[in-house]
Amino acid sequence: MTNAYIYILVAALVSTIIRVLPVTIFRKPIKSRFVRSFLYYVPYVTLAVMTFPAIINATQSKISGILALVCGSIAAWFNMSLFKVACICCGVVFVAELFL
Repeated sequence: MTNAYIYILVAALVSTIIRVLPVTIFRKPIKSRFVRSFLYYVPYVTLAVMTFPAIINATQSKISGILALVCGSIAAWFNMSLFKVACICCGVVFVAELFL
């Protein structure tokens, strides 16, 4: 039971340090274009790193997940709505799982 409290304490400290450290270090506006660009894209990369493996591993076979990812990416490229992209991905997974 005490291990759970230690884990919670460590998670709270890490979370606090991550939020407080940038405020204390960077008091002036960031002028470097590289650093600003890097900080701009961090949330998108984090979301992609969490989402893409989940898409592939959510199905019974990795092939159907990869097919759904490719078809969904193509549908999104052609500006289809999120609902249509989701329906296409679900259909692709259904058909792929049916035949594989």
